[in-house]
Amino acid sequence: MSDAYFGLPERVVFCKHCVISNQRPSSSVEFKHKRDERKATIGFDDEGVCDACRYHEMKEGQVDWVRREQELVKMLGTHRRNDGGYDIIVPGSGGKDSAFTSHILKYKYGMNPLTVTWAPHRYTEIGWRNFEKWIHVGGMDNILFTPNGRLHRYLTRQAFLNLLHPFQPFIVGQRIIGPLMAAKFGVKLVMYGENQAEYGNNLAENYKSTMDRKFFSVGDTSEMILGGKPVSEIIEEEQFTLNDFTPYIPPSADYLESRGVEVQYLGYYLKWDPQECYYYAAEHTGFESNSERTEGTYSKYSSIDDRIDMFHYYTTLIKFGIGRATYDAAQEIRNGKITREEGVNLVRKYDQEFPRKYFGDFLDYIGISEETFHSTVDKFRSPHLWTHEDGIWKLRYSVWSDVL
Repeated sequence: MSDAYFGLPERVVFCKHCVISNQRPSSSVEFKHKRDERKATIGFDDEGVCDACRYHEMKEGQVDWVRREQELVKMLGTHRRNDGGYDIIVPGSGGKDSAFTSHILKYKYGMNPLTVTWAPHRYTEIGWRNFEKWIHVGGMDNILFTPNGRLHRYLTRQAFLNLLHPFQPFIVGQRIIGPLMAAKFGVKLVMYGENQAEYGNNLAENYKSTMDRKFFSVGDTSEMILGGKPVSEIIEEEQFTLNDFTPYIPPSADYLESRGVEVQYLGYYLKWDPQECYYYAAEHTGFESNSERTEGTYSKYSSIDDRIDMFHYYTTLIKFGIGRATYDAAQEIRNGKITREEGVNLVRKYDQEFPRKYFGDFLDYIGISEETFHSTVDKFRSPHLWTHEDGIWKLRYSVWSDVL
């Protein structure tokens, strides 16, 4: 009997090029996720190099980026409008990536974007400032959509308790708000920035510019899983109706196809580099990095708008042994910003840091005690990753053990 939860590989392997391990899930947990679901993880080749690193090598050496940009210009030309209407939807929060995406589409490629935001659980001070600058300095039209607060808090609580994935309801909303608004406003093009497949999700998705419309197909909406529970069960147990779930119900593939809505990634056409997006956003939209690094990592400019965000990464550390510093260092090693040795040291220093700053906000938001938080977290520690010694939880394997 395997002692690895979530269908993870029992043997832990770290990439020889970056710092990611083979415990990283290769797909996001969104509409459907049960604790006993077997999950595909990032692939490794015979030389011990992860799929994400191999794809980056291909991106560096085999992609004709001049030709890709020409494809972008041609594609945008088929959608551009001259009648005063919006011709593209850009989902985002005003962070570095959405600021870059929307600004370059508007001011370099002549599009008229409507930016749409699924509101964070609780804005950070720096997150709200950057959101306002996105609009007022970057010059963007925006719709800020905030879902039913009572329901969203409930779903976030259930997602934490049942899945140890407090961001699941947010991810659902974030992923479908663009296509929903496109259909509502009669816009046929939605443009996200980077494709998460670059970092180890299904790598086949990197070789096309569009998101598969079937991603949005969930069948019977009453049986859609949110917070680890079917919607029908939530309605039966709580004082909610199916109508309350409207913002979480994705448009069907047939619905999007009938309206000609395409969902694309700018990172397919333009060589994506998160740090360069930061520099661009800072120059053109006034985007600010934080005054202090984010707990759990060394970065000051990535995912800094939500007080709940760091608990999403803390839960990936618990479930997969991969914290935020690992994710940040892996992509910066691939992009040549730091060496693997530097990345290993950063992971060692920050990956297991507890996010103390907004801990009280998180407990208050989902309405649990500190004791419930820790007992829930401990239930999801897979025995093949964690050991409990002298009252302290320790990871059995580390990326730095092979370089000491």
